[in-house]
Amino acid sequence: MATLLSPTAQPSRAAALNVRPFFEDKARAFWTLQAAGWTGYLLLRGVASMGNGVQLDVLVPVVIESIVGYCITLLLSTLYGYCRRLPRVWGVLLSILTLLGATLLYATLTAFAFSFINAPEPGLSLGPVVGYLFLNFVVLAGWSALYFAINFYLIVEDQIDELRLLEMQASSAQLAMLRYQLNPHFLFNTLNSISTLVLLKQTERANAMLSRLSSFLRYTLANEPTAHVTVAQEVETLKLYLEIEKMRFEERLRPEFEIDARIERARLPSLLLQPLVENAIKYAVTPQEEGAEIRVSAQLAGDRVRIAVSDTGPGLQDGGNRQSLAVHAPSTQVGLANIRERLAQAYGPNHRFETRSAPAGGFSVEIEIPFQLEDVNREAA
Repeated sequence: MATLLSPTAQPSRAAALNVRPFFEDKARAFWTLQAAGWTGYLLLRGVASMGNGVQLDVLVPVVIESIVGYCITLLLSTLYGYCRRLPRVWGVLLSILTLLGATLLYATLTAFAFSFINAPEPGLSLGPVVGYLFLNFVVLAGWSALYFAINFYLIVEDQIDELRLLEMQASSAQLAMLRYQLNPHFLFNTLNSISTLVLLKQTERANAMLSRLSSFLRYTLANEPTAHVTVAQEVETLKLYLEIEKMRFEERLRPEFEIDARIERARLPSLLLQPLVENAIKYAVTPQEEGAEIRVSAQLAGDRVRIAVSDTGPGLQDGGNRQSLAVHAPSTQVGLANIRERLAQAYGPNHRFETRSAPAGGFSVEIEIPFQLEDVNREAA
């Protein structure tokens, strides 16, 4: 006897977020519950009526009663759907009046059916109608209670799905904002270097740097800001970035990579490591006449990926503040907090982020994330 919404209702747009196989197709669920409920009612009433043996004059009225109830509840589902669109007070009042009217109609039709089959002279009288009022009211009231309960459940589930969708959109927007914070500073530094090379009439080097910059920007703009890329892609991007920086620092910048082949297809947020390398260049390579080595390593640690970016610079012995992560402009405020936030958005508490500074010099950042071969967010271009 149970039902939901109306037989013409369509699946909710947000239903895909929350897997509810039975209620995904609301029209199918309506007819299934309607058929199952009234079939159960028919069997229950039939068994109760056959206490003195199987008699046709007893079973036929029960079948007619069930068919009439089935049809009346179809009408009720349509009327209730209209009542639900009204203001709450008027909707409740009209729903109650509809239930009472349907009960009276149900009792009248049931009494007439029994009179037509069993009475010598078929007709309607007040006694049988009143006798059926209570039973029919209980049946329709139970059906109505299930109708509104299931609708309330579906409304709550849809609201939860919409909330999850909004949270996902907000999270994606925040990730995009954090990623896009990284580009302006790097772009400014590179264009400034190209401008310097042009002023020095070193056009070949300026052209080479401009070509590599275009390749790097093509990669960053082609990929979604919230996409995950493979470790191999991230390393190739770092190498492209370091080629640009090496034209500025030449032999003072000495990069080294140690990448475990087993984790090359593991995924991580796009451009997660580039700011750490930029940080090492600013605080290790720039202040030292001899420059510094920058080492990027990625290893498999059980079921996790451990990535480290370290340098042979002065560390924090000079009082430098690496928390600013190579960006001191008030308009950007990009720091280690940016990387922490991106990791928190991507993995929640299921990650580790540590910084270390050795007494003899050198600074390192270690990141540990789950080993994932598929992008749970979206694919990179």
